[in-house]
Amino acid sequence: MEKWGASLYGDPCDGCGFRWSLTPPEAIRIVEELPARFRALLAGCTGYERHPDLAWTPAAYVSHVTDNLRNWAERLAGARLSGAVDVPGYDPELVAQGRHYNEIAPSAALWSLELAVDAWAASAAAALHAGVVLRHATRGVQRAEDVARNNAHDGHHHAWDIERILQYTDAG
Repeated sequence: MEKWGASLYGDPCDGCGFRWSLTPPEAIRIVEELPARFRALLAGCTGYERHPDLAWTPAAYVSHVTDNLRNWAERLAGARLSGAVDVPGYDPELVAQGRHYNEIAPSAALWSLELAVDAWAASAAAALHAGVVLRHATRGVQRAEDVARNNAHDGHHHAWDIERILQYTDAG
């Protein structure tokens, strides 16, 4: 089984300081606040800034978070609505290449994130209520609350990545 969550990033996360002990409603709230957080981070910058240690731009990180939320919203809905609990892994780098993350307009990335957050929050809340448990191909059992925490970490961590980029370029 691959490491994920606190076992991969530490508790708190070694980079962004995310604490894995938060409740599922707190995780949902973190995700629901991502559009405003990312909009504030990208205000006053181009969204195309770069950091030598990171492959993606700020807008690309927004696009990654968007795709990750859409992916997990769909997986949770599939389990809840049809019993499809077996889910595969995916390679975010391949998604980034296929979608050309670094070329996506920041305003479009932010627009798309708002839609994805709304769908994810509804799907996550319903999955939590239904007690959904997924069987991930490489991570094993993932309860809806595990998914909520992991997705909240992803958004929080990538906001930290954007902060690093903007501090490096002095755009933030």
